[in-house]
Amino acid sequence: MKTGVVLKNIIPFLSWYATMIFGAIFIDFILHYFGLVFIGRYLGYLGTFTILISFLYSLNKRKIIKFGTPKVLLDYHEYFALSGSIMILVHAGVHIHAILPWLAIGAMLINVASGLVGKHLLQEANKTMRERKLELKNSGASPDEIAHEVFWDTVSMDTMKKWRTIHLPITYFLALFSLIHIVSVILFN
Repeated sequence: MKTGVVLKNIIPFLSWYATMIFGAIFIDFILHYFGLVFIGRYLGYLGTFTILISFLYSLNKRKIIKFGTPKVLLDYHEYFALSGSIMILVHAGVHIHAILPWLAIGAMLINVASGLVGKHLLQEANKTMRERKLELKNSGASPDEIAHEVFWDTVSMDTMKKWRTIHLPITYFLALFSLIHIVSVILFN
């Protein structure tokens, strides 16, 4: 019997997401160890610029710009948003002493997670669910038995399908918090 969506898709996804966060913490540790903490400040600029480049996909999707193909721009969107987020996590390090940076980092982490859910997790979980239903059907299970066996998978899938309702509003909050942070740094530093 194949494993369900939670074991096959959600737990590896959470492990990968945690690896991204711990990777940023490790890079920050290395910068501190070698006395290169100042690089973190510049990673904030570079990370912000990289995330802004990732919005070319959104602009193309909304017909604001006309160049590029949606598939290629989506690939760039994912790569630049993820790499920019890692740079910003390193930039933040453990030096967050005010509520605004905490809000911005929280919004960014939620936004990255929701984007990854939409891209990877939901696609793989759909595949797992189809395979599991087909396997149960081929083993002679009735429709009621199949529904009972995949109940928690269905609940997980229905929850994951709501990823866009989180992704877009959190993107707006992330932009707002980031803009306020940048303006306050310019004004008060």
